[in-house]
Amino acid sequence: MIQKMQIRLDKYLSDCTPLTRSQIKADIKKGQVTVNDVVCKDPGYKINPEEDVTCHKGQRLNYQKYHYYMLNKPAGILSATEDSEQKTVLDLFPADIRKGLFPVGRLDKDTVGLLLITDDGELSHRLLSPKKHMEKTYLVHTAEALCDEDATAFARGITLKDGTLLKSAVLKIDQNDPHIAHITIMEGKYHQIKRMIASRDNKVVYLKRISMGSLTLDETLPEGAFRMLNEQEIICLMNNYNP
Repeated sequence: MIQKMQIRLDKYLSDCTPLTRSQIKADIKKGQVTVNDVVCKDPGYKINPEEDVTCHKGQRLNYQKYHYYMLNKPAGILSATEDSEQKTVLDLFPADIRKGLFPVGRLDKDTVGLLLITDDGELSHRLLSPKKHMEKTYLVHTAEALCDEDATAFARGITLKDGTLLKSAVLKIDQNDPHIAHITIMEGKYHQIKRMIASRDNKVVYLKRISMGSLTLDETLPEGAFRMLNEQEIICLMNNYNP
């Protein structure tokens, strides 16, 4: 006999909404949650997400096994789940929704911009797989002006100062300011952008990731803020990087 899936009502609301645990318990106590059109005030009530119709303030909820957040990472924050001395990207999330989350890949401490935060380990593995050749685009400001020779060198494949040969990358120099460029790479080596620029006897003074695969940073999102991915963004990630 197949055992039906059961989950606590408060856990279900936590999986389906961005509400904190305290907000969820308060709304349940106020009678703002119904299960099969019946008000339920018991946070521990067990429901079957596949069969029961659960509504919060009249809106039907859809079960979400995994969670996906877009974070606009600020400078000075580690791309890690925890650190005994320094602040991490997960410290930017409320404790109520932080459990199980982790960053997909990493950005250097002083690098800002797009970082995907999730609890979906399988998707993370696929996104980070070298076989997928996922494009990542960065906005870069350099100490010295960039030139066409730099763009040509990037297209051919940069050789780092330690002899590491990198794949072809795209360097698009801003037409109004040669100190600014967009760089698109398909690898994720340690300090890669900074080391590529250094190989051209130049230095990165500002670095911001603006896209990762099909996911583009929401420019309305302030640094340090996050939001859940919308349905279309999740579908694109899944479709582009399926097994």
